[in-house]
Amino acid sequence: MTGLGAVFRPQLPPERLRAIARLAEDSGLDELWLWEDCFLEGGISAASAALAWTERLRVGVGLLPVPLRNVALTAMEAATLARMFPGRATLAVGHGVQSWMGQVGARAESPVTLLREYLHALRALLAGERVTVDGRYVKLDGVALDWPPAEAFPILAGVTGPRSLRLSGEAADGTILTASNAPEQVRRARGLIDEGRETAGRTDPHHVVIYLRAATGPDAEARLRAEIEADGDGTGAEHGVAGDAETVARAVRQLADAGADTVILQPTADEPDHEAFIRFVAQEVRPLVP
Repeated sequence: MTGLGAVFRPQLPPERLRAIARLAEDSGLDELWLWEDCFLEGGISAASAALAWTERLRVGVGLLPVPLRNVALTAMEAATLARMFPGRATLAVGHGVQSWMGQVGARAESPVTLLREYLHALRALLAGERVTVDGRYVKLDGVALDWPPAEAFPILAGVTGPRSLRLSGEAADGTILTASNAPEQVRRARGLIDEGRETAGRTDPHHVVIYLRAATGPDAEARLRAEIEADGDGTGAEHGVAGDAETVARAVRQLADAGADTVILQPTADEPDHEAFIRFVAQEVRPLVP
């Protein structure tokens, strides 16, 4: 079955998360995803609260920028979530927006090298290993978690370019794709991910999550078009969907057919009614997505 969820955008004030997380749970939404965009809201703190306020809802953070976070700290926080809320938390890591990383003095000269070292160390720590590594960026001396996850905790990579997609296949357990990817681009991304998996000899499942810009209501097309243009994706309708539940569900099914395992509907930044959007996804779109 194709997973379906929605984004709580960090342009909303943090104090609104509680009501929306509870609504997502009560409405039957599969997943609620959060963003750690600079300089808005913390991903781990928000995810912890959303998980604590709910009983069933799965909560994802897509993504944590690795230049901002020591890998041991990320492992500690991931393991804590995994043990407190088994099977309900998903974390993704990635390069981060390079201009933001520059603003905080954390920009890496080689983001791909940093992410490769980080993924290998993070997955080893979460597997309960004692890790010693002296990499270009990641340096650990006999580090092991006292409370590693009690069961496997997959780590996803949020990436875009060909080198990073191959790296995700090699070193991550799944990939998050941005809303800039149309179905044909998802197929190409899957191919690059598979190249990385083959190089690393991996045969385990690799979960692909993709964001999909979505809008509904009388002004949906205008809002969607403005958001696509603001994000620098031109005017292509393939970079989002506006319309009723069947129209949105059709776009979700097309992404699933192209290789996405989970589609997360991303409301526009100026969505006038975020609660209504959650209900729309859970109660109207979900029944139309197998």
